[in-house]
Amino acid sequence: MSVKPTRRSFLGASAAAAAATWTGGRPYAAGAAASPGPNEMIQMALIGCGGEGNAVMAGHMRWPEVRMVAVCDVNSSRMAAARQHAGGEKVLAYGDYRKLLENKDIDAVIVATNGHWHVLPTIHACQAGKDVYVEKPLGTSIGEGRAAVRAARKYQRIVQLGTQQRSWPHYQKAAEVIQSGRLGEISEVKVWDMDYLYPGFGDPPDCDPPPELDWDFWVGPSPKAPYNPNRYAHHYWFFDYGGGWQLDWAVHHYDIVHWCLGVKAPISAAAMGGFYAFEKTNTQWPDTFSGICEYPPGPVAKKGFVLQYTFRGACRREQISHGKCFFGSEASLLLSRSGYTITPERDRKGKKLEKEETVGNAFTKDVHIESLKAHARVFLDSIRSRKLPPADVEVGHYATNPGHLMNIAWRVGRKIRWDADKEEVIGDAEANALVTKKYREPWRLEI
Repeated sequence: MSVKPTRRSFLGASAAAAAATWTGGRPYAAGAAASPGPNEMIQMALIGCGGEGNAVMAGHMRWPEVRMVAVCDVNSSRMAAARQHAGGEKVLAYGDYRKLLENKDIDAVIVATNGHWHVLPTIHACQAGKDVYVEKPLGTSIGEGRAAVRAARKYQRIVQLGTQQRSWPHYQKAAEVIQSGRLGEISEVKVWDMDYLYPGFGDPPDCDPPPELDWDFWVGPSPKAPYNPNRYAHHYWFFDYGGGWQLDWAVHHYDIVHWCLGVKAPISAAAMGGFYAFEKTNTQWPDTFSGICEYPPGPVAKKGFVLQYTFRGACRREQISHGKCFFGSEASLLLSRSGYTITPERDRKGKKLEKEETVGNAFTKDVHIESLKAHARVFLDSIRSRKLPPADVEVGHYATNPGHLMNIAWRVGRKIRWDADKEEVIGDAEANALVTKKYREPWRLEI
């Protein structure tokens, strides 16, 4: 039977249930549930029914062994639409993900909420014995990501981050090229995101939320705040709910950089930026941003390297609006979702040191869905084999952290040094306070 709470019951029940269920110890019994057999259907649920959630669900539904049995969202209109996409009236609908997790027929969940809600459902799903495909970023703080990793390990669950570029053939080929040494000594990697968002998002006044939205539940563990159209529609531009394009998009870049170069963490970060283009906006993350992370020596960049990130929010005049370039002493490799190009360096006599190479295809909506399908295949195989996927939660945690660190450096206005083993900022209490996030009661980050 479907669960169809009204807005009034959402508001009352969500707070009461949270206080009753989640202020004590762990809410679910520990222990790894048995994985589906090789010929059994994998029954899945979607938590977070926005555009990306529907796309990820579609990628999973392209595999015949997947059966979507439930959807969940605090926006009843989005939930109803996703329910139809998932299979109609036979699919259960929940306004509270905690009730969904009580359903013992569900083997795995897709967590595709906005960023500040990625970690708690992931942890609670692990506690409920369910495997998790969670969208990036892995929370709005480094501490949240660390907690998600601990939960996956403690409850022996498969948790895969939605960094689907790892499952694209041309990214895999590019990684082979970079790791082979063909580029020579790699000293720098530049990554960038460009968009045309001028003149900004405006400064709309606070107002009542739409009737289909449980706003208090949406805010969740973040500080209590009145509804504002920009807080909802552009949530990742506010630090309580996201971290700008550093967390919304650049995690994809950092994941590929870490993979290709065999590293997991920088040793320092610095950043600058501001509102240099937007005419008017009440958002917090800057419209223009430039950050740098320094990495220690590794298996590919043996002397270490510099990672540089650039975001421009009011100019898209780049041949590739989202990309990365690896600069080596023999050649450079430009990589994006459309393919890659190797451009050789020349010696002092003009001789090319490497051969040119271009691999690519047009990036279309169909290509995007196929990439999600491929990434879903990896997740489904891991559910059955119980082997960690390439985009395991710990790998995703490390890929999220460069963005966190550059954001922290920008917020405190100075360079910071990072102890990757202890996961703390060295000698800077103000910056280190931003490594973790204080949760609003009654929500708690408990493993």
